[in-house]
Formats: sequence, structure tokens, C-alpha cells
Amino acid sequence: MNVVLIGYRGSGKTTAGRLLADRLWRPFADLDERIVARAGCSIREIFDQQGEEAFRAMESAELADLLSQDDQIISLGGGAILREHNRSMLAAPTAAARVIYLRCEPDELHRRIHADSATAAARPPLTALGGGIDEITQLLALREPLYRAVANAELDVTHLTPQETVVYLARMV
Repeated sequence: MNVVLIGYRGSGKTTAGRLLADRLWRPFADLDERIVARAGCSIREIFDQQGEEAFRAMESAELADLLSQDDQIISLGGGAILREHNRSMLAAPTAAARVIYLRCEPDELHRRIHADSATAAARPPLTALGGGIDEITQLLALREPLYRAVANAELDVTHLTPQETVVYLARMV
């Protein structure tokens, strides 16, 4: 069975996913990293040059490929759940996926995102609000019901280190 980590940007999906994969001796796949590798440019460049819709199409194709494999830890981009098709793929019995929502409070997400200097260079702002706390709060209000609709389990990571997150995740899979 695949373990799929979902949640907002900065919730620790990639960091915890890598650690969990090491702990469980499973391969790790980061959906955004696969898209960047295939496109040969950053997500920000994909958004700027081809638009969000092109990025979302790439995201769906890579997700389908990942879910056709088994027994891996997969980290999704924060917006992957926006497409109904992606949510359907995650929920399909053939996906054999345990989907875990890494929930985090907006203030902590903002702190984490702005502590990572690579984020601004590689990832675009998602609204006209420019990536600040107002954007996070607005997008969480939209996305959280979708995260919860597709998740089999939820873990609040607001006050957890990546290592603590992995301890809880290992118990959930």
C-alpha cells in the first residue's frame, strides 16, 4: 500500500516523507520534484511560462503514474487535491493508498515557508495576496475541506518536529 502525504505548502510533507520512507525502508517520491525534473524548470517557471492549468495537467499525469506503483511514500504538492480527477484517483481502490493530511496552523505555516529561502525562488505566490498569512488563511479555508474529504487520517503537525511527525506517521500506516 502507498502512503500519500497531503497538506498545505510548509506542512512538512517532503521532509517527513523522506524520513518516513527511510524508517520504513520504502521508496520516496515527491510529486513536485518529479514535475520539476520532467519539465526541466522550477514550478514558478512552469506557472510563469505555461500557466497553472499546464502545471495541474502535469501534476495529474505524474500522480497517475505514481499511484500505478505500490509500496512507496508519496508527497503531494499542496494544490494537488484541487482537481476532482486527482481526488478520485486517490480515493480509487486501485490506488491502494493510505492518505494522511498533515494539518498545520496558518501562523506556523507562514513561519516555515518564510524560513525556507528556496521556497520564494522556486514556487509562485498562489493569489494576488502574495504569499503572506492572508493568502495562507484564504487558501486553507478553500483547501482544508478537500484535504479532509480525501484523507484517511489527519495529523496536526503544528508543534511537531519532522522526527516527531515520523514517529506518529509510522504508527498510522
